[in-house]
Formats: sequence, structure tokens, C-alpha cells
Amino acid sequence: MTDTIPTEFDVLDERFAAFGGDDRVERLHTGTRWAEGPVYFPAGRFLVWSDIPNDRMLRWDETTDAVGVFRQPSGYSNGNTLDREGRLITCEHGNRRVTRTEHDGSITVIADRWQGRRLNSPNDAVARSDGSVWFTDPPYGILSDYEGHAAEQEIDGCHVYRADPVTGEVRVVADDFVRPNGLAFSLDESRLYVADTRARHVRVFDVRDDGSLAGGRVFAEGSEGDNFDGIRLDNTGRVWTAAGKAVLCYDPDGTLIGRLRLPEFTANLVFGGPKRNRMFITASTSLYSLMSNVTGAPPVWAAR
Repeated sequence: MTDTIPTEFDVLDERFAAFGGDDRVERLHTGTRWAEGPVYFPAGRFLVWSDIPNDRMLRWDETTDAVGVFRQPSGYSNGNTLDREGRLITCEHGNRRVTRTEHDGSITVIADRWQGRRLNSPNDAVARSDGSVWFTDPPYGILSDYEGHAAEQEIDGCHVYRADPVTGEVRVVADDFVRPNGLAFSLDESRLYVADTRARHVRVFDVRDDGSLAGGRVFAEGSEGDNFDGIRLDNTGRVWTAAGKAVLCYDPDGTLIGRLRLPEFTANLVFGGPKRNRMFITASTSLYSLMSNVTGAPPVWAAR
């Protein structure tokens, strides 16, 4: 059953003063152990998200408010996104792989190894309009049996990868992260933002024509408790990221301009609804949403 809490916006810069929306944040569902990876399906008007320790994915129906199990077991799924054909891309901690759910429900493995060695535990993914899938690979799913299966790390380091849509080649595009996590492309796909949770910052890279990355400067630095996780952009290029008990909003120049406070530790977010102006947030035990005057970035299949 949906309940609500007062909306708490911190305006940290005058550029955030015009933001607004409902005066109450809705809690659409509670009872998960660690909610993650929200992804909105516009054709069906429903949202899917991960409950990692319970090894399941849940589904919320926008037209009825009904919540049910989408998939269980889910391979201890974490991050989810849609590709340019509207297919579900999932990072599976337990199976140490990135998969695609085809329109007929079958599962295709996009990546599970690099240079013959098993991935750590893919965490979050983003699709590019050229069909490539980019993902992060920290070891959270193999550190214990809580979010996956305890196992030895076969790859030295925690990297950011790109899976080629034609050849299937999986290659490292960034190898100097401590715990890479959420990631998102700029509106024109010329830049890639990547959160490093352990380092408490978000970095930004230039994307070259050949799919490699350049640069990697620090875009945003967090304060104590700001453990950056999932990242999304709105249609003006502002960067929204889950961090601590809040969703933070950054101007494209890297200035922290505002904060949406929540009562639980946030993990990820996505814009959805018919107008992409409904923010869905996964936070600890719950799924929250806020209807606002902010519109999410166009989907990957939209013309750029």
C-alpha cells in the first residue's frame, strides 16, 4: 500500500530554486532487503527493480499500483537498464555476468568473462545508441553469500567495460577505479559519468569515436556519507545521483545545486512515467517516487 512522506528539497544554488513537484514523496513498496536497479518500461507502464539479497526482481504496475515478483531467482541481480530495442539489460551478481532478456523472455549472455577469467560481479550498466553495453564490475557479489556467492576474485582490479554489439568483444575502458558503480552518458553520448563509491567521487570521461575513453577528471566529490551509487541525467544535462540518504543534483559544470532527502539510504534512481517526469528511487527497504517538474533524459532509442 502506498504511503507518503513530506518532500524535503535542499536548495544549495539558485539554479535549483525552480525545481519542484509534489509536496509529498510516495513510498510505493517496502519490504526489500536492499533495493537496487530500477528500470521503467514505457510501453507497459511498469517498473522493475532488484532486491539483491532476496535474489529476486520485483515489478510495480503504474496503472494498478500492484507489486509482484518479476523474476526469482534472478542471479542476485543488481543494476538494470533498457537497450535501444527496449530489451532488459541486467547485471547479475550471483552469476557474475551481464545479460539481455529478449522479447520472448529468453536470456542472452552479453558478458561473463574478460580474457578468459570470470568477471567479479557486474554492478550497473548503461546502453549506448550504437548498441554497445557499458558496465562496472566491483566485487560486492563475491565478497560473501549475502549479495551473491562468496568466491575468489579472478581479475586483478575492478574495471569499467564495454561490450561490442557486433563482435561481442568485452574490453576494459577504465582500469583505475577502486569500486566503480553507477554510470551514465551525457545527452549527446560524448561523455561518460562513472561513480567510484569507495573513493566518494564521480568522474567524467570523454568518449572517443572508437569506443575508448579519455580523461577521467573528478566531476563531483562527496562529503562524509556521500557514497555515490546510481546515476541518471535529466533532459537539460543535469546529473542526479543516489548518495547517502539523498538524491543529489549537479549542474553540468559540476556544482552541487540541490538535494532531495529521503529517510533511507539510496541506491539508484530512474525517470519514468508517460512524460518521464516521475523519479523512482530505490532506497534500502523501499521503492519511492516523486512527480516533479524535472524531465528525464530521452531514452537510448530516441533520436539524438
